Amino acid sequence: MKQEKNTKFTSRIGFVLASVGSAVGMGNIWMFPYRVGQYGGAAFLILYFLFVILFGAVGLSGEFALGRLTGTGPVGSYDYALKTRGKKGGSFLGGIPLLGSFGIAIGYAIIVGWVLRYLFGAVGGTLMGTESEAYFSQITGSFGSVFWHTAVVALTVLVLVGGVLKGIEKVNRIIMPAFFVLFTIVAVRVMFLPGAGAGYSYLFVPQWEKLAAPMTWIMAMGQAFFSLSITGSGMIIYGSYLGKSENITKAAGQTALLDTCAALLAGLAIIPAVFAFGMDPNSGPPLMFITLPKIFAQMPAGRIIAVLFFVSVLFAGITSLVNMFEVCAEAVMKKFKWGRKAAVLFVGAVVLGIGLFLEYEPYMGTWMDIITIYVVPFGALLGAVIIYWVLGTGRISAELNIGRDKPVGKLFKFMAKYVYVFLAGLVFILSIIYKGIG
Repeated sequence: MKQEKNTKFTSRIGFVLASVGSAVGMGNIWMFPYRVGQYGGAAFLILYFLFVILFGAVGLSGEFALGRLTGTGPVGSYDYALKTRGKKGGSFLGGIPLLGSFGIAIGYAIIVGWVLRYLFGAVGGTLMGTESEAYFSQITGSFGSVFWHTAVVALTVLVLVGGVLKGIEKVNRIIMPAFFVLFTIVAVRVMFLPGAGAGYSYLFVPQWEKLAAPMTWIMAMGQAFFSLSITGSGMIIYGSYLGKSENITKAAGQTALLDTCAALLAGLAIIPAVFAFGMDPNSGPPLMFITLPKIFAQMPAGRIIAVLFFVSVLFAGITSLVNMFEVCAEAVMKKFKWGRKAAVLFVGAVVLGIGLFLEYEPYMGTWMDIITIYVVPFGALLGAVIIYWVLGTGRISAELNIGRDKPVGKLFKFMAKYVYVFLAGLVFILSIIYKGIG
């Protein structure tokens, strides 16, 4: 199951930027800032950082290692793991997290299409001159965003047709640094708005009493888990493209760090602006598509800031879609023995074909709820069990030790097999109970 040399990332930085591109998404932008303030400010951040360290060191590393060990995506990797135990059915199990990535891709392509529409609206000025609720309703009806939706899918397909080196790695090397630069510019501009200080207080003043509230722990855990894109599929496929000389645990740590920085940067760009104009820092699509356009319309040089903001969000969305499409395309290539171009075009066509009938916002919301509350968390749990219980900590540790100066120790194995897998199960259960925690 070895990959050809031309499908490998050429360096760790290329791999890390691609992984960060996959991890950084809408959750970082419209959910993380709101949850920080709602669940304790700096107190929430402390818990969030602790969970990021744990999930990055064990969960992210494990998925990268499984991918590199097997040289393939979730279907082939899970099949390999079960065969080491003399069992069959791994391919079927691997299809579950793959279905999660496919399902998210369908809804995500619609949302990123909205972002593209808003970007062009900001450039042309129509976004500033139209009431936010009306502008949003124009594109969220049945077949309300066909052109923009199609353009996003086509752009993602175009990136992937270039392969790992010329497509995924090259694009992420450009887009992810640009994302950080653009969001930094927006955050600095927002810093000088009168009244922005209340937003920083909302984000960073610790409310220590909330550490006693179970929901603070639950939301910090869920946000950290899903922010790192631990889904049992996408990070496995990127791991399969990583060279044997690279230190996986180090790459996982760098990915987790940059993803956290992206989330914090989004908070610094959004929440102070929301407070400066006396708006509601609600999470979800209303924050980005209704609240923020109202702020940009009132802000000095708001049109320029709106363009920079939506370009940044577009970058985050496209890089996430690239990973979702890639893991699906790889499965199609292996299953049907197709070439990359045919597989990518097929995935793009199916994602678009289904998505067109889900453009009506209530339909899309229901679809995403089903996928993110049930399918993705179960796929992530399944991945954790496959990696650390079926394949075993011994084999994964051996893969992780390649490229390291010091081998991973007994503490890692204990945390992986018992703590991480338990928490992955808890995330799945709590996601169902609370209708989503990440």
